Amino acid sequence: MTKTITRADIADSLYNELGFSHTESLKLVDSIFAKMVETLSAGEELKLSGFASFIPHRKNSRMGRNPRTGEQHIITPRMVLSFKASHLLKKALLGKK
Repeated sequence: MTKTITRADIADSLYNELGFSHTESLKLVDSIFAKMVETLSAGEELKLSGFASFIPHRKNSRMGRNPRTGEQHIITPRMVLSFKASHLLKKALLGKK
């Protein structure tokens, strides 16, 4: 069974490993995530060295089709993210050092 890591888990790690208070730890985690959202919302690439890059892409509107009914409809334009793992993360996932 897999475990989902939550922002509370990350804050607890800061509390246990660095000695921040629970409140400070949660504020720090929230602040980091807010900055990440702000950066990506502005359409800028986010690189976390040694971990990954998040690259926003704008998708234009296009015709789509409901696979069940075959009915065509317009898919609205939107922003999507691509995730590119760093070579260090890829090595860690493969168990290499």
